[in-house]
Amino acid sequence: MKNYLQISREDFMKFFRDDEKLNELTVDDKLEIFRTILDGSSDLTKDLLIEILRDYCVDHLEVIESSYE
Repeated sequence: MKNYLQISREDFMKFFRDDEKLNELTVDDKLEIFRTILDGSSDLTKDLLIEILRDYCVDHLEVIESSYE
């Protein structure tokens, strides 16, 4: 088992909100966090995806909701 430094939620959020600290992360680090931070599929909604695309100024993609049976 690996020994990890224990950080509080408050410390994590301070780091996350600090642009200088975030710039210390590599693109791969950021992608890993982005891809794995949500708990499950119920966290991914059409509205969330649309907000993310808007936040990143991605205007060449469209989110279409479909129901699977």
